[in-house]
Amino acid sequence: MHFRIREGVFRYVTDFEQMTIPNLLLIAGTGTKSGKTSLACKIIEQFNDLNITAIKISPHFHDTTAGLISRYEEKGYAIYEETNRETSKDTSRMLQSGAAKVYFAKVWDDQLLDVFNKIMEQVPANVPVICESPALRNFIEPGLFIIMTSDIINKHKDINHLKALPHVMFKLEELKKIDTLPIGFEEGKWLYKDKRQK
Repeated sequence: MHFRIREGVFRYVTDFEQMTIPNLLLIAGTGTKSGKTSLACKIIEQFNDLNITAIKISPHFHDTTAGLISRYEEKGYAIYEETNRETSKDTSRMLQSGAAKVYFAKVWDDQLLDVFNKIMEQVPANVPVICESPALRNFIEPGLFIIMTSDIINKHKDINHLKALPHVMFKLEELKKIDTLPIGFEEGKWLYKDKRQK
């Protein structure tokens, strides 16, 4: 298997103390088509009894699609709740996989943390959350941080500063070979279950 975990002393990316959110599993990718949503869906399916809330955050302001219900909208951001499970878009796939709630946000980088906090205000305490947003790692220390990579990446992203932080790396091509991912959710926290640990 291609699982790798990056251990070590946590160092801050930003100049202020980061929030720690144990019930957050954060996903980044080394480029487009790296498998971020495929991983999120696999985790949601694996833990479909936990009523997971899924979040996808994008800096791109595309037109909204059918099924996205506006929850908040101001200059620089928009937050929607996904209600359509019948399409192939990422947020629909999360609903299809069994997420209890799915939110989609379009936001400028300078408002990212505020928008994430607005979404989290809608999530009951200790509910497991999965979020696709590499940039959010600059502000938050999640319970688990996963970086996805793939052999078919279209546009590589420079996330070397994030790779320096504790993380687990999965490869898209190997996800289909795995029945159960080596992760867990225990006592309100996402964690990596390293089979080498006893």
